[in-house]
Formats: sequence, structure tokens, C-alpha cells
Amino acid sequence: MKMSATNESAASIQADAVVVGCHADGELQPAAATIDQATSGAISRLLEAKEMTGKAGELTRIFVPAGVAAMQVVVVGLGDRGKLDRRAAFQAAAAAAKLLAAKPRTHVAFYLNDNWDPDLVEAAVCGAMAGCQGQDLYRAEKKLSPFQQISWAATGEEALAVGQTLGEAVGLTRRLVNEPANMIYPESFANAAADVATNCGLELEIWDEKKLKAERCGSLLAVAQGSTRPPRLVILRHNGGQKGDAPLALVGKGVTFDSGGLSIKPSDGMKTMKCDMAGAATVVGAMQAIAKLRLPVNVIGLVGLTENMINGDAVKLGDVLTARSGKTIEVLNTDAEGRLVLADVLDVAVEQGAAKIVDLATLTGACLVALGMDVAGLMTNDQAWCDELSAAAQLCGEAAWQLPMFPEFGEQIASKVADIKNIGEGRWGGAITAAKFLEEFVQGKPWVHIDIAGPAFLDSPKPWLDAGGSGAFVRTLVELAKGWRG
Repeated sequence: MKMSATNESAASIQADAVVVGCHADGELQPAAATIDQATSGAISRLLEAKEMTGKAGELTRIFVPAGVAAMQVVVVGLGDRGKLDRRAAFQAAAAAAKLLAAKPRTHVAFYLNDNWDPDLVEAAVCGAMAGCQGQDLYRAEKKLSPFQQISWAATGEEALAVGQTLGEAVGLTRRLVNEPANMIYPESFANAAADVATNCGLELEIWDEKKLKAERCGSLLAVAQGSTRPPRLVILRHNGGQKGDAPLALVGKGVTFDSGGLSIKPSDGMKTMKCDMAGAATVVGAMQAIAKLRLPVNVIGLVGLTENMINGDAVKLGDVLTARSGKTIEVLNTDAEGRLVLADVLDVAVEQGAAKIVDLATLTGACLVALGMDVAGLMTNDQAWCDELSAAAQLCGEAAWQLPMFPEFGEQIASKVADIKNIGEGRWGGAITAAKFLEEFVQGKPWVHIDIAGPAFLDSPKPWLDAGGSGAFVRTLVELAKGWRG
């Protein structure tokens, strides 16, 4: 996709479509006012007739407008001017792009920025790229077609470049999540990560099954032993900071398909389990953006990759595993496998010298029950570190809510036959007991766990985004890295 800035008038630019904005009080952005004047008040008349209101996300199309070179104008509602933030900018641009992407278009021009701060422009550019990308990777006739060219009006080249980099990173994560499990499995995911490393200048290390065994990754390997596809652990390093400075570690769960193992899922629960590697995909997308933006920080991305399948070698209920850290784990539910994978990857992150850690995982259905489909759960052993991440998420407009980590939850994962067990007592507080399990493997390092089971994958489309992988929290991780001070 070609991205460029333009100083040409919204009325005269040669494009398939022009996108302009209107606020909830009926105030037109300058480009919208230009279109209104060129069309002898077409937008004003629609406002007067209450055919449009400027409500956030509202879309109004004007076809073949007299006095305008473009074939159509899309007026997108921006809501209250005082409430315009990155979330609103992203969704407004994405909604317009999704509407227009319903058919192939060569050139779409966006005239949304009205003396916006660069961060709003970056979010909107990212949104425009996300909105025209669909999940239909293998359809002969696409329901959404990315534009060949996007023009962005009167904005700095740097903001445009940053927005495009973020858009490409979000798009990478979404494509990885949307790939079916016969296309993305541990080895092919590792190859995709290797391509990212080559293209962006990241250092790369891939642990194959032999290396994982040599490194005593018994917990991750146990999950993998029911599959014919061997596991991988991928390490990506961005060395943008001072040599020797301890890195920020981003850790992702990469279960490329989750059948539930012997604790098998019902068919309906298994249909979307290609998305159980969304944590890993989010880390890879974020690492791509961090490298392309050349952030002056040291960041290490680690992803544990495996399938959770069933054969005669599959891990059984009651089995006791020895994790890389030496801690023993009693397995009482093979569908609580993500935490077993992360246990070893977190231990590697600690050994790699991480100063602070963030892990992301589509970990528990319990988090969906607690927070719904659109909100991620945050759990931590260090409140100040969690506050930093929460602030980054809020800036980016990505919804997250902290859940408590009271010591009593840790008592629920005590085992009678091993050091710990991989599930708590009964159904209650399952997202938190899972986090308490992970906490056992960070050795006291400041750590935040993000349960993205809800927002990582959309079962149905949003007005601004197609169903499937969402790319949630890629931008938050990049924002966190921007502010990283060790």
C-alpha cells in the first residue's frame, strides 16, 4: 500500500473517494467545509435535515458530487471535539476505510486531521490501514480490498510514517491470527518471525525441539507431545538502547491450535482456536514496529509455539511435569495448557536478563466472563509497572482493566503431589488463579500479565474492523516501549 501526504484541495484531488470529518455539534472540519462550499452546501443541507449528526463513527456518503473531482465523498462523524482521542481517531478512519473497501479502489484520500497532534494522525493512519483489511485471506472474491494508495492531507511526513509502521504491525498480527492452523503451526510461525527479523534488523534465535530438551523446557514440551508438529521457541532482540542495559521483555503464548488435549473442547469451542497464538502474534507485530521505528531501547520478544493436540503420547490428567525453573507441576486439566507453555518462556525471559516483563495470552474463558469480549484483564506483581502499561493502553484507546492478585488466589494452585497444579479450585476466579500460576515463574521481576482472550479475536465484525484477528495491544506495547526507561 502506497502512503503519501498531499496539500491538494479536498475538492480537486483526483481520487476514487475523499474522506472528511464532522463533529457532533455540526462543526465541519476545514476540508469538509471546502467540500460543502464546492457542492453548494450539500453537507450543510444534510445536517439541517438531520440526515447526519456528526455522531462518532457515523458514515454519510455523497455520490458523484458536483464540483468535486472524486467519485464520492464520505463524511465520518468525529463526535465531541473535546473527546477526540486516539481511539476515536483510529475508529473514525477505520470505519470510513471499511465502508470504502467493500469494493476494490485505487486511491482514497483522507482529510480528517484538523491541526491534530501527531499521535492522533498516527492513530488515524493506522486505523485507515486496519479498516480495509479483512479476514478473507483465501476467498477468491474479497469482501474487503486494501487500497492501492492512501493520501493524507496536510500532515507531517514523520506522523504519516509512524502511522504506517503501526498499521503494518497491526496488519501483520491480524494476518498471523487469521491464518488457519494448517498454514500457521510452530515451524511456519517461527519462519514468519524469521522473515520479520531479516526485514527489520532484529536479532533472531530459534530453539527447536532438540534445543528445548537441552534447555529442560519440560512444561512446554509436555503440551507439544500430543502433536506431530514439533514445538519452537523464538527469541527476537532489538538492541536500540545502551549496550548492557537490561531489556524490556515481551512474552507471547503461541498455541497455534488448541484442541483442549484430553480435556477436549466441544466443536463450537474449537472453531476459532487458531487464534490461541494471538499473544505470540502480538509480540511479533510489536517487535516489527519497535525495530522499524528504531526506538532507543533494548527490547526482547519471546514466543513459545506449540499445538495442543491428542495422540497416544498426549499429556494426561494427573501427570507431573518439571518446568525449566525446576518447579514441579501437577496437570489436572490439559485445556489449561497456555500457562504451561508460558511457564518455561517466562523463565527464559528472566534468564535473558529482563528488567521487566509483559506477557500476553488468550489464556482464560474466565476473563471473558469477568470483563466481556472487548476488555483485556491486567494482573501484576508490581503496581507501578502495571500503572505504566495501563497508561499506555489508555493513551492508545485499548481497553484493559486490572484484576486483583490477592495471596489467597495463590493458595488455590497448591498441589498435594507437586509444587503447584495448573488449575485453581473450581470455576471461580479462573483468570486470576491462572495469573498466580504464571507469577511462580517470574522470580520476582516486575511483571504484568495481559489476558487478551476477549479482544484478540472478534467473532463478529465491528463497524470499523472485520471479524477475526484484531491486532489488539500491538500499539499499546509499542507505546510502552517508547516510554521505556529501564
